[in-house]
Amino acid sequence: MDRRLDELVAEAWPAPFAQDIGGWWLRHADGVTKRANSVLPMDDPGDVDVAIGRAERFYTALGLPTVFLMDAQARPEGLDGVLAGRGYELVEPTIAMTADLSGPYEHEGVDVLDAPSREWLDRWWSVDGRRDHRPPVAEKILTGVSAGYACADGLAVGRGVPQGEWLGVYAMAVAPDARRRGLGRRVLRALLGWGSERGCTRAYLVVVERNAAARALYESEGFVPAAAYHYRVRDITAR
Repeated sequence: MDRRLDELVAEAWPAPFAQDIGGWWLRHADGVTKRANSVLPMDDPGDVDVAIGRAERFYTALGLPTVFLMDAQARPEGLDGVLAGRGYELVEPTIAMTADLSGPYEHEGVDVLDAPSREWLDRWWSVDGRRDHRPPVAEKILTGVSAGYACADGLAVGRGVPQGEWLGVYAMAVAPDARRRGLGRRVLRALLGWGSERGCTRAYLVVVERNAAARALYESEGFVPAAAYHYRVRDITAR
């Protein structure tokens, strides 16, 4: 990818709060999604031990675990090993996949709206939510940048974010009892067609490595692995 994956993802999934500490972004969103509540190590902060300490104090004060998003561009080099040595657990290995947008994309009349409907929000949160209620901050993250929201029969949803030549595909969710019926494919194709109409020529998405069914769907639609990342997590707040 010619643009940094971490920059694209940070842009498309914006945390309501971000603090730069010498090249590391400390992001938080009331604990809603690991991505929006993690350190993004964009540049070398100088004294790594001092920077890690600052990050740990920041998240502990918020009652959150300290989480680092680690990809090939994480700085400084060797940070992953430093975190492992401090007891940070490696979780959620994730693959970034890309595809050229060629079309046409048949999607059986799935509409893509400029704002998420209540039905869209309820479906996404019912599948991806981490709490019993849907906090307003989740909606704030989703609508933090211009995006399109696709919904198939109220059972499958997805979000597309135009980013120049790139279309980011996010929040793909299908109700558990409605899977293997082609609904996710309809939503994906609707988003790809919508992005193509807006001048995007390539698309990317991220999928947890263990999600074999989702990976198979994306591969069947022309997506190929292009990059990878994982998280390093240490829950100091639990002590």
